[in-house]
Amino acid sequence: MPKGYIIANIRAHDMEGMKRFSEASSKVIAEYGGRVLVRDPKPELREGDLQGIAIVVEFDDLDTARRFYESQGYTDARLIREAAAETDLRIAEGT
Repeated sequence: MPKGYIIANIRAHDMEGMKRFSEASSKVIAEYGGRVLVRDPKPELREGDLQGIAIVVEFDDLDTARRFYESQGYTDARLIREAAAETDLRIAEGT
């Protein structure tokens, strides 16, 4: 079964808020069996204009990634992040 991925670029303007977001979201990621594969504050940009922290989280399948994103726990964490940063986020199916 293909894996599900959360892929985000986060442009933080409040690092204390991002610390709170990281703590809150880490608990929910673990609850849904997610694994953070990438957390890079300064990724090397080669094409395009995405800036910020690069994050990739792997879940067992696409449905689990969606349930994680739509969960109350992540919704609560996302509110913290939205106050501390601008984000581009997508959910993708892997092979």
